[in-house]
Amino acid sequence: MKPFSMTMPMVKGASVSDKSLKTVMELLEKGTSELRSRAYLFIEKVKTADDNPSRIQNLQAGFTILKLRFNSILDQLDIFADVLSQRSEHDVGVWLSGLDVLAEDGLSIVKAFSETPSLMVYLDRGHGAAIRRARTRLPGGDENPVAVIQIPRERMVGSGIASSLIHEVGHQAVALLDLIPSLKKDLIKIQQQRKGTVAWKYFERCISEIIADVWSVGQLGICATLGLMGVVTLPRYFQFRLDLTDPHPAPYVRVQLTCAFGKKIFPHAQWDKIWKLWKTFYHLEGLKNETLQVLYDLEKEMDSFVDLVLNHSTAEMKGKRLIELFPVMERKPENLKKLYHLWKGKKASLNTMSPTLVFALMGQAKFDFAINAPEESEVLSRQLRQWAFTRK
Repeated sequence: MKPFSMTMPMVKGASVSDKSLKTVMELLEKGTSELRSRAYLFIEKVKTADDNPSRIQNLQAGFTILKLRFNSILDQLDIFADVLSQRSEHDVGVWLSGLDVLAEDGLSIVKAFSETPSLMVYLDRGHGAAIRRARTRLPGGDENPVAVIQIPRERMVGSGIASSLIHEVGHQAVALLDLIPSLKKDLIKIQQQRKGTVAWKYFERCISEIIADVWSVGQLGICATLGLMGVVTLPRYFQFRLDLTDPHPAPYVRVQLTCAFGKKIFPHAQWDKIWKLWKTFYHLEGLKNETLQVLYDLEKEMDSFVDLVLNHSTAEMKGKRLIELFPVMERKPENLKKLYHLWKGKKASLNTMSPTLVFALMGQAKFDFAINAPEESEVLSRQLRQWAFTRK
């Protein structure tokens, strides 16, 4: 296998970070070197083997293990090749490099508490985004050295892509902060105290997806909710599927939750407005009584749940509550509106702002009808290129 640096045609602005490429190459080179050594040892064993049946069986078992290891290394190669091969596509490669920078910015909060991994973004088919987190196991059992984030091509439209991307970054962040186990422990405790309600069982089942949405809202404001609405705009049948075996909340509940968290983090009437809009799309009339009861139960307990999550802390967070990790003052709607007008008046530059702030700014402007879709697309495309060309 040749090094990626010798096989991947891409302009410098489209490449992944030097750190990402270095860690991936070290992983693959270590695996191939070990496999080569084991293969030579196996060949020597074959040369000196006798006709003993048990010896032959042992050799066959050894060969099988070598073959499986070979295939696992090829699987690893393909995982990262999918990421890197797109970097040669015209425009797409540079945009992906810019999205790498956005993803890294979405994880930067965690740097005060933990060493953060490199992140690599690529496009693929499918409706939803996904992440292969760093420090999880790759095929063959090796530890993944970088986080690989898959974004659907259809999300490459306007500021909505940031919602999906920072949601996936959130999965990596909460793992580094060890939030899920401690939150689940508290939620199970409340379940035991309030046995007459299904809400807390539902919250506990879906907490991994809910907390990733919170991570997105906490950094992007209304931009996260607008982007989420784009993802979960589905037929009515799917809106109210309250499946306790699925870690994803029902789309209707998911939008309700993101509005509830947004309103608590950034108090403003806009959250009630957007939730009222969503309810006009999907009426409750005609739903089964048991479904309605669960929805009413969730709504009744939602405020307490939101407070619990935002005020939660872990040992890794060094005394900080979750809400204190987010740039709350900077992302308040009124401050985003002011900053947008400063930018429009050429008194502020997007190049001096963090990537998540730029997307929060554009998402707020879109909600306020201060910017139209073509202009938003042009601005964000330009910024993605800028981040790609200036990244280290």
